[in-house]
Amino acid sequence: MAPSAAQRIVIENCSIATVDANDTEYASGHIVIAGNRIESIGAGRAPENLADVERRIDASGHLVTPGLINTHHHFYQWITRGLATDHNLFNWLVALYPTWARIDEEMVYAAAQGSLAMMARGGVTTAMDHHYVFPQGSGDLSGAVIRAAREMGVRFTLARGSMDRSEKDGGLPPDFAVETLEGALAATEETVKKHHDASFDAMTQVAVAPCSPFSVSTELMRQGAELARRLGVRLHTHGSETVEEEKFCHELFGMGPTDYFESTGWLGEDVWMAHCVHMNDSDIAAFARTKTGVAHCPSSNARLAAGIARVPDMLAAGVPVGLGVDGTASNESGELHTELRNALLINRLGAHREAALNARQALRLGTHGGATVLGRAEQTGSLEAGKLADLVLWKLDTLAHASIADPVTALVFGAAAPVTASFVNGRQIVENGRLLHADEDAIAHSTRTEAQRLARIAAQR
Repeated sequence: MAPSAAQRIVIENCSIATVDANDTEYASGHIVIAGNRIESIGAGRAPENLADVERRIDASGHLVTPGLINTHHHFYQWITRGLATDHNLFNWLVALYPTWARIDEEMVYAAAQGSLAMMARGGVTTAMDHHYVFPQGSGDLSGAVIRAAREMGVRFTLARGSMDRSEKDGGLPPDFAVETLEGALAATEETVKKHHDASFDAMTQVAVAPCSPFSVSTELMRQGAELARRLGVRLHTHGSETVEEEKFCHELFGMGPTDYFESTGWLGEDVWMAHCVHMNDSDIAAFARTKTGVAHCPSSNARLAAGIARVPDMLAAGVPVGLGVDGTASNESGELHTELRNALLINRLGAHREAALNARQALRLGTHGGATVLGRAEQTGSLEAGKLADLVLWKLDTLAHASIADPVTALVFGAAAPVTASFVNGRQIVENGRLLHADEDAIAHSTRTEAQRLARIAAQR
């Protein structure tokens, strides 16, 4: 529960990067939290005569930023990390789908705990999970993921995925790991109606999220878009991740991925796509025209040798872009704060070189950009009075960062910064790098146990 509206938390003597529309920053400032909202923010110390202050935090040596927002993930992959480490995307999928097809509710719950714990410890306040593997008889997988997020205390979007194109249809997943068209649509609608909260301070939201062009029928894409818009929720899928995907779309549909998405109703300001590595000028223009969002996953793209997404060109065109961890079977660290640095460095290997991204653009991708992509920019993603109190205190006065004068540069270019405190909805969930409402050692044990159990079951196939 968030603190009551009468209670205030004062954070002061800190550097602040608000990531608002003007990139307002304070070399030494304060933030006042009242209940689950940011009440005020400004330079210098907070007023001494504030009423009902339950806590004052001297944040000297810290940078305060909006909480990080993850826009693409697959939690269940936490229990298949470190496998198929030298594969490209298609070969990696072929290698791992037979194992993923054996997951069950207990495994998914443990994997979600591991994924969420790692992100929360590293400053993530809003997480998302694109879960699309629903083996027959595997239990309530969506419910397991949502329960783990609720217990961890993070704001959460479940992208309820689906697949109906299996091996017998020319897809990659085993036949028993996919749903029927009708079953996928019905289960997705049920999940939205049961779990989606449209309120300003919602802790759980649901999106409609068929997996990808090569694991989903055209009818599921088309009807999925219609379902999402009828229910008033967002749409998410994978798009333009590899050259193989583009070839697949041309062979099967007679057009590239972006044109295919547009033909099925999958471009629009209520849509965001993961990866978007192989986009030409026309594709980027279509995304910009329709305000279709992008989840940029630099580490996963590198791990699977997918390529370098044209993020600077997308931003210049006005495409909304956020950052994503992606599944931890293709980004074993499971951390989002390291993606700030990786996004900046990897994009500088592209055509724009040193002008590709700077430190503040990288921070914006991981905060306000992510909020925009998830449709929550009015509530979170920047530090402004009236917005939800989702924020992070990064400790920058230790050996790792103390000699870097600019705190945003220290956060993005430097080593992964320690999180002294992380607040979600006005409630602190991390203190000195440790979770306050979850047992990290117990989670580590359960994820290892479930990973071993899944490996044994998969070996018996």
